[in-house]
Amino acid sequence: MASTKSSRSRAAQSGASAKGNVKDGGAKFEENLNVFKSDNFDADAFVQSKCQSLSEKEIRQLCSYLVDLKRASAEEMRRSVYANYTAFIRTSKEISDLEGELSSMRNLLSTQATLVHSLAEGVHIDSLSDIAPGSSATTGLSNNEVGEPSDVEKWSTELPDFIDVLLAERRIDEALDRLDEGDSVVAEAKAKNTLTPVMLLSLQTAIIERRQRLADQLAEAACQPSTRGAELRAAISALKKLGDGPRAHSLLLNAHFQRYQYNMQSLRPSSTSYGGAYTAALSQLVFSAIAQATSDSLAIFGQETAYTSELVMWATKQTEAFALLVKRHALASSAAAGGLRSAAECVQIALGHCSLLEARGLALCPVVLRLFRPSVEQALDANLKRIEESTAALAAADNWELTYPPASVRLAGRTGAATGGGSTANQPKLSSSAHRFNSMVQEFFEDVGPLLSMQLGSRTLDGLFQVFNSYVNMLIKALPSAMEEEADFEGSGNKVVRLAETEAQQIALLANASLLSDELLPRAAMKLSPSSQASYKDDSRRRPMDRQNRNPEQREWKRRLVNSVDRLKDSFCRQHALDLIFTEEGDSYLTAETYIHMDGRNMDEIDWFPSPIFQELYAKLNRMAGFAVDMFVGRERFATLLLMRLTETVILWLSEDQTFWEDIEEGPKPLGPIGLQQFYLDMKFVMCFASQGRYLSRNLHRTVNDIISKAMAVFSASGLDPNSVLPEDDWFNEICQDAIERLSGKPKMTNGERDPNSPTASVSAQSISSNRSHGSS
Repeated sequence: MASTKSSRSRAAQSGASAKGNVKDGGAKFEENLNVFKSDNFDADAFVQSKCQSLSEKEIRQLCSYLVDLKRASAEEMRRSVYANYTAFIRTSKEISDLEGELSSMRNLLSTQATLVHSLAEGVHIDSLSDIAPGSSATTGLSNNEVGEPSDVEKWSTELPDFIDVLLAERRIDEALDRLDEGDSVVAEAKAKNTLTPVMLLSLQTAIIERRQRLADQLAEAACQPSTRGAELRAAISALKKLGDGPRAHSLLLNAHFQRYQYNMQSLRPSSTSYGGAYTAALSQLVFSAIAQATSDSLAIFGQETAYTSELVMWATKQTEAFALLVKRHALASSAAAGGLRSAAECVQIALGHCSLLEARGLALCPVVLRLFRPSVEQALDANLKRIEESTAALAAADNWELTYPPASVRLAGRTGAATGGGSTANQPKLSSSAHRFNSMVQEFFEDVGPLLSMQLGSRTLDGLFQVFNSYVNMLIKALPSAMEEEADFEGSGNKVVRLAETEAQQIALLANASLLSDELLPRAAMKLSPSSQASYKDDSRRRPMDRQNRNPEQREWKRRLVNSVDRLKDSFCRQHALDLIFTEEGDSYLTAETYIHMDGRNMDEIDWFPSPIFQELYAKLNRMAGFAVDMFVGRERFATLLLMRLTETVILWLSEDQTFWEDIEEGPKPLGPIGLQQFYLDMKFVMCFASQGRYLSRNLHRTVNDIISKAMAVFSASGLDPNSVLPEDDWFNEICQDAIERLSGKPKMTNGERDPNSPTASVSAQSISSNRSHGSS
């Protein structure tokens, strides 16, 4: 109890100290930031003070850390800009509109002030006239003696009528010049009092009215469909000179919009033969209008933020409307039907036009990719589904015989000409369903360009793996004695598959899966690498990076393919192991009675030979090796690993059979010398033919040695020495070699050693003869 309390108190103290450390750390951090808040902060002095105590290696690490921090900060800033760009553009436009309204209010207030001032002056003049009618109060001159109007007054009186004439004749440039001249006269009159207040007010009012009339006239002209090209640019430029830039820019964009909307009336989706033609025609109209609007905007308004932001928003809106029309009239049907090529063609056409706008500063490709991505994904999924269903239909009638592809497939295959030529030797031998699967996949990968640009490479690989995995499930289902839980896989449970009844047909299943996973599919998937795309953008800079990033993904994808094939291999080996071990009624051929009841017979009357089950194992492996010679040409290692896996499956079953070992250890009759000798001969026979067949693995060698050790330990428990009853190793080797000759009809090996080129050559024949000493140790 005391110890419990003390541990709790220590925990509480440690928790309190931890909280104190956090608070102290936070305070210390705030303290360290104070140096940067000072107005007298010197960055160079601060860096020098910190770096004096650092070594060269630490300085380099610090520089690297700062560079990474700078890069991360720039990336974060870029993301923030992209995330808030629409709001930024909207805010900028609102600010620009407010500035225009403030300018109008300022002009209105100035006009009102001038009017009030003029009224006050007029009242003062009228009062003077009432005091001295017919004469001047200051000079005493009569009205008849007042001089003629000045030139400025005459010009001010004639200006409104002259501008009216110019407006009527649509002489825009001259009208602008006269309005500018009028503004100059007004400014000079205010400074030098060359005009009376009444005349100055009248002139200002006339200029404002004519300026508004000119702006309305220009806006009306810009809205006319007949106003194009230089005439439109002149009208917009004049409207901008009048001080109404936001309105002028909006009218410019609207004019281009109305023009291409008018041109679209002659474009009908039903009049085109396929979606690509409609997409090309529509893309030409829309992006040409965007390009012309961009050129006009930059020529008239330059790089002013408010106008460029509005241009980007307008171009994005038009691109979205374009994408909606393409999806409705071209992409929807092709995507639903799995027409990846048609969908890819539409995307490529749009991207081609968008890329031409990048030279003008408009990056609309991301917008197009984002809008078209769902349709392309739908086409991708439908295409993969079509491959799966077509392959499943052929698997229902496949005779599981390996043949070369038909001549029509070889001639139509666009990839075969590049990779394998037209010779039969370079063509794969597959069954009919696997040929269909391969040809459809090769055709599918001909259209992967847009998938790369839309960053759908990973989705494509994953979808293709799912289709291949479904095909492997059907191959497993084709095994006649596959276990029930292995036959009903997701994606193949309701599909009818023709059974592979013979061993040759069953090995053909493995040949199909292994050739597809090891060679054909990875070779086709290499087209997803950007290095294989000649049209990939910025290839000189982006290809090495993308190749480096893509390869690990494709290696992982290939590993998943191999794992799927391993499931088929395991089912195949398990089925044949069960066929060897069990009868049709479920009884086992491999029982302890086989060895226990041998004792009591005369040793000299026994014809020593491996047990029937191991004879059948050797015969089965021999037959399969013969089939593999024709089916796994150039892929002998796969055949070797298959035979290795099958042998291991049988031996592991024996090693883990609890009933067998319980009967050996605790049965009514102990294992005798003859039974031990037969058991030892069987195990030696397995290792001998596995060694000669080049499929003796380390795992198999270790498992057989463990089984022998276990049997010898059981025999030793009866008080007998196993070494005293077992013959020499040469005797077992001679019996095994004689059995191999009799069962296979092959001549005897000269030295009893395996081919040094075997994948399991590290386990030599000499190590086999030492297993008895290993077991008795």
